Amino acid sequence: MLLGVDVGGTFTDAVLLDDGTVHTVKVPTTPGEESAGVMAAVDAVIAAAGATPTDVEDFSHGMTVGTNALLEERGARTALIATKGFADLLEIARQDRPSLYHLCAPKPTPLIAPELKLEADERTGPDGILEPLATGEPERLAAALADAEAESVAICLLFSYLDPTHERRLAEHLRARLPDLHVSVSHEVLPRFREYERASTTVIDAYLSPLLARYLGRLEEATAAAGLPAPQVMLSSGGVAPAEETARAGAWSVLSGPAGGAIGASLLARLSGDGNALGFDMGGTSCDVCVVEDGTVRRSDSRTIDGRPIQLPTVDVHTVGAGGGSIGWRDPGGALRVGPRSAGAQPGPACYGRGGTEPTVTDANLLLGNLAADSTLAGGVALDAEAAARAVGVLAAELELDPLETAAGIVRVANQEMVRALRVVTVERGVDPRRFALLPFGGAGPMHAAAIAEELGIDRLLCPRAGGVLSAFGLCASDRRRDTARTVMLSGEDLTAARIAASVAEMRAAAGAGLDGTRAEVVYGMRYAGQAFELPVPGDTEPDPADLVTRFEEAHKDRYGHRDPNGEVVLVDIRLALVIDGPKPRPAAAADGSIEESTRKVRFAEEWIDTPVLRGEPPAGRTATGPVIFELPEATLVLPPGWNAEVDPHGTIVATRTPQSPGEEDPERTSPQFVREGSPSPGEARASKESERAK
Repeated sequence: MLLGVDVGGTFTDAVLLDDGTVHTVKVPTTPGEESAGVMAAVDAVIAAAGATPTDVEDFSHGMTVGTNALLEERGARTALIATKGFADLLEIARQDRPSLYHLCAPKPTPLIAPELKLEADERTGPDGILEPLATGEPERLAAALADAEAESVAICLLFSYLDPTHERRLAEHLRARLPDLHVSVSHEVLPRFREYERASTTVIDAYLSPLLARYLGRLEEATAAAGLPAPQVMLSSGGVAPAEETARAGAWSVLSGPAGGAIGASLLARLSGDGNALGFDMGGTSCDVCVVEDGTVRRSDSRTIDGRPIQLPTVDVHTVGAGGGSIGWRDPGGALRVGPRSAGAQPGPACYGRGGTEPTVTDANLLLGNLAADSTLAGGVALDAEAAARAVGVLAAELELDPLETAAGIVRVANQEMVRALRVVTVERGVDPRRFALLPFGGAGPMHAAAIAEELGIDRLLCPRAGGVLSAFGLCASDRRRDTARTVMLSGEDLTAARIAASVAEMRAAAGAGLDGTRAEVVYGMRYAGQAFELPVPGDTEPDPADLVTRFEEAHKDRYGHRDPNGEVVLVDIRLALVIDGPKPRPAAAADGSIEESTRKVRFAEEWIDTPVLRGEPPAGRTATGPVIFELPEATLVLPPGWNAEVDPHGTIVATRTPQSPGEEDPERTSPQFVREGSPSPGEARASKESERAK
């Protein structure tokens, strides 16, 4: 049995896989004490399966603890030790403007208080040590940290990725002198050049690690007491690692939650499609989107969270603040807006009956008939239609609109936020979204999927049987993974097969401690001499340099439209992942497929239609024609007229859009990725019309 538990902003999801049988549970997240919600979900799903904790062989865990702590700025009291004269490195940053025309755009609040910025009297250059670490510096810095009552310290000295001698001396002394102090060292966290990104990543690692150590420590105690295996924690890169290892490196699991969903989407895209899908995870608080190509989710070597760069491998997920709990509001200009503020788990949407009074996307869906007023959501949440109507009615009065028009506007505006997110990972990167199926998951994703697919010209949906808990499902299928990277700067005569193979071998030996039977995934960061940034070129552990150069030039032409046959190619860095393949579960459709059939009125395109509702897990081969609603155990799939659906052997609902009649507009000209730049898409135009009417 494989157990996966994912902590979201509103719900905590659990999946227990017993061969092909899938058992799922949702419970409310317990903010501030997430481990309590985790154990409640574990107990519930094990009971649902009629199993015992000792039956579980593997327990994988995804979380948002680190992400939330970083966004809410409630990490450890952290100090920074930098080379003398460079303590203000994080404030100086890159001197760029995130918003070109917003000259006074605020920068992120520094994570390091002014009194905790310390300087080490030393200097290392690109060719070695220029000024030795001054006598007594380790003792002086340790005393300063003790006096400042720091919980954690980040050490980031110049050129330590080439020569870490001084960083190593400081770290050894501080760990011996102050055993309760967490020490993050840049040459251990990120041995790569670009000191600002290296410093930012190391500081975030130090800022989050004590918090994660406490959380994961409590979780390990609880799982051990329950007789469960020690948890493996999802990393941002899409693999799992032991909780003890993760607790020492907080920056590596910042995107733990979204990574599980991306891995689950890649597995289902292979099982129920051709391996090409756009993952679309809409939960209660946010929406995460990703691209799965040929069965593999795309990865990136960096990510910026709330303006702070983290230069570590991550699953390439783009996030926007549009979830079921996102709040609708009127801006100062009179326009209808949705999010990014969310009702969260407490009090939640108004219809949850927990004290929420502001209108959310979930409240709007309830009024439009996408959710049933007499239904109970996963996690035992009963819906209160009157509370939803009151909340939406207040906003409608502010906008001078009918409440139902306001509810429809909330849904349309939220859809446009998610369409824009999908365009970021497709159109803006030269990817035609119409080549992909849309794979919606999360509690709210399938409810909005058809409208978003039509907006992007997509004619195929893959709605997994466990779509409401797919992030937890993905945890069960994750590989065990350990990533590392190194800056090498090889070009010309130095770019030889022997030099490359030697560097990879050294990295593999250093990173592979405690891992047996791994396979290596290697990506080479390459650029032309004089360029500022590199392109990723996948390769093997002993590549032919000429082949690497050829593939780099092909990648450069694909990205920028040209290549430079006379340009000197530089191998900037090597990124290595050691992977132990995880289980490859194959979920099966529900055996009995007991379905409750009913009908309710649902609003489609301003028209109320009597719509069939199929509640339960449909068996393989079950078909349906839109309009139809599938009420799955943890999610609701809404298919408007013009869609057909069939359940495949894995329990995935495969929905296809009916081809357009000759009189309808050509989607190639009207879908948002192909209209003239600056022109609104059809859905954007409708959302804009709602705003204009509100004004």
